[in-house]
Amino acid sequence: MPPTPRVPGRRRTSSLEPSSSFFPPANRPTSDWEITLCGDLSDRQSDLINRLVELPRRSRGLIYFDSNGGNVYTGLCLASLIRLRGLHAIGVVTGECSSAALFPFAACRERFVTPHATLLFHPIRWQSDEDVRYEEAVEWARHFKTLEIDLDQLLSRLFDMDFDKLQQWTRPGRFITGPEMIEAGLAKMVDLFEDDIWKQL
Repeated sequence: MPPTPRVPGRRRTSSLEPSSSFFPPANRPTSDWEITLCGDLSDRQSDLINRLVELPRRSRGLIYFDSNGGNVYTGLCLASLIRLRGLHAIGVVTGECSSAALFPFAACRERFVTPHATLLFHPIRWQSDEDVRYEEAVEWARHFKTLEIDLDQLLSRLFDMDFDKLQQWTRPGRFITGPEMIEAGLAKMVDLFEDDIWKQL
């Protein structure tokens, strides 16, 4: 079994559950959904995928992001499901959106950040707790190089950003602030101190 590309480091509890505090204004469609994507994507991979599949196709809703990343394949799967199911997802980074979590955020039809949001761009990494034979390691190294290039190109297309600009952020890695995302044209600002925040979304 090949190593798992992921982000080593701190771990959080992940969830992708409907918000119990969603009270839309009268002029907002009541069919809208509201979910959260937070913590390490690897912790509840099945729950995250199933929750997206349970949403009505071509429906519109909000995804709140506060994730440090995780398994890059999980991030890829979530982004693919958002697009495959025609979801009009509005992504809002309420805290952090880093590494593998960038893929589902980039797949959102509309993207918002607060002035205090942080997004970490870096090359994919891999680690394995299993014993790997030499032949497997060689094959994984070959595949890893192809995967790295392919995912960089995909992220560039999802964000609709210049590939060279993405490379500048990704290598060796860089923390990008909310205002920088707005300046690059990759997201819009949501002001937490506006009287009616819903009008911004």
